[in-house]
Amino acid sequence: MTDLVFLLLIFFILTSTLVTSSALDIILPKSKAQTVKKKDITITVNEDLQFDVNGTIVAYDEVERQILAATQGLEEAVVILRADHNVPTGETVRLLDIGYRNRLKMIIATDPN
Repeated sequence: MTDLVFLLLIFFILTSTLVTSSALDIILPKSKAQTVKKKDITITVNEDLQFDVNGTIVAYDEVERQILAATQGLEEAVVILRADHNVPTGETVRLLDIGYRNRLKMIIATDPN
């Protein structure tokens, strides 16, 4: 019985690391592109234009400050932009511009399925 509980514990620990958690539910655009192994910061934008930086919902005015605070001390930080497929292109470009101004590497996340 103890072995079974131990095996279940290991199973749940391993599977919980595979789940991407975000405060906002979004549907990513489809793509055949490969995934990135390294990620330092995640920005999520839903169709209601709510912004989530590393699990914290913030106003657009706070996004740049949160990103800079999270990248401080990191060399070549990678920022993953997870935008819902209904987010207007202009909003996505505004976020990409934050990365461009601060010389950050930004990648747009897509759903490979």
